[in-house]
Amino acid sequence: MQKWTPKHEAPAPLEGNPVAVVTGGTILWAALFVVQVPFYSWFDDHGHTWWLWTCLTGAGLGLFGIWFCRRREAAIARSKAARADAADDAAE
Repeated sequence: MQKWTPKHEAPAPLEGNPVAVVTGGTILWAALFVVQVPFYSWFDDHGHTWWLWTCLTGAGLGLFGIWFCRRREAAIARSKAARADAADDAAE
């Protein structure tokens, strides 16, 4: 039996704005919840109220995700600034 090995290198990861992506998803989940609220009685009659709560949970987790992504980006920026300061001090 032969071990599988890749024939080429993996591509570099795509750079993007994670805060914008998470914010967009959060807005989408919140909008879906708001659109479904007027039909709560229909969902309740047919046993589909979990659809509403799924949307609400998605929006809530999205708010946590926005907070987390913003905090992560700030930590990365602080780390880069600290490394640049250390490099400047070493050069002097």
